[in-house]
This record gives sequence, structure tokens and C-alpha cells, in this order.
Amino acid sequence: MGMFSGNPKKEPLHYGEVIGLWTSLSTAKSSVVAYQVYYNHAGDEDLKRFIEDLIKNLLKPAIEEVESILKKNQVALPPSPPERSEANTESIPVGARINDPEVAMAISKDIAQGLVADSGVIGQCIREDIALMFGQFHAKKAQMGARLLQINKEKGWLIPPPLHKDRENND
Repeated sequence: MGMFSGNPKKEPLHYGEVIGLWTSLSTAKSSVVAYQVYYNHAGDEDLKRFIEDLIKNLLKPAIEEVESILKKNQVALPPSPPERSEANTESIPVGARINDPEVAMAISKDIAQGLVADSGVIGQCIREDIALMFGQFHAKKAQMGARLLQINKEKGWLIPPPLHKDRENND
């Protein structure tokens, strides 16, 4: 078995794993600042709490974990954009403000794309520890996505596609 026997953390990363880790880190870092901007625009308190939780309990821990792996493997890290300070929502002109449903939809889209990206990295991994880490990221994103879906439904922000009704059973 050679280099692929024993502790997976001692196995080398292949190029696909490196780009998956690097891209995930770059995306998470840019998402933190984007969500800080969304937080500043959000007026709904449930949405604001969701954004805080998403940053604190999903993005920042993932950033730390992925940075650690890349550093141990001597891979240069992507740049970190500057974090945004908190602003008063009321000071943002109405015409320039991102509305709560738009914020929720943008984050929902990001979560859905993140699930697909995590699955892609999992599928190409040969290191079990990397695959398991992305599996954990995937599970946390799925939980956050379900939570945001519930918020979207409760607030009336969800715009469903046309709903199919079975004519035989709905008469």
C-alpha cells in the first residue's frame, strides 16, 4: 500500500483536494464579509440572529480548520478580505438597502451551492479525514439551510415555483 497505509493525516494531499480546500477557504472568507454586509442591511431580528449564527458556528470554524490543514501542507492561503464593521440599518437609504427577502434568498442560494461544492470535494477525496471534514461541513450547511427555509416560510419570503396538483386526487 506504500504511502496510503496508516494515518490519512500523514498522506499527501492530491491536487484536487488542495484546490477543494483552497476554494472552500476562499469562499468562506468572502462569505463572512458578504454576510456582515447582509447583517447590516437586515431589519428582521430572526434573520440577523441566523446570520450571526451562520458566521460564528459554520463559517469561522470551517475557516480555522481548513487554514490549519493548508498550513500543515505548506499551501499558500487565499487572501482575507477585511471584515466589515456593524452599521445601523436605518442609516442605509431605502433605495440602496438590500431587503430581508433578498438577503435570505442570497444566503439560501449560497448554502445550496455550498452543499454541491462540498459533495464534489467529498467525491474526489482519497484522504478519509478530508472527506469526513467536508461531510461535516455538508451536514452543518444542510441544517442551516433547513433553518433558513423555515424562516423564509414563516416570514412569507419563500416564492415557490408553480405547484403541480394531481388532478385525479384533488377534485
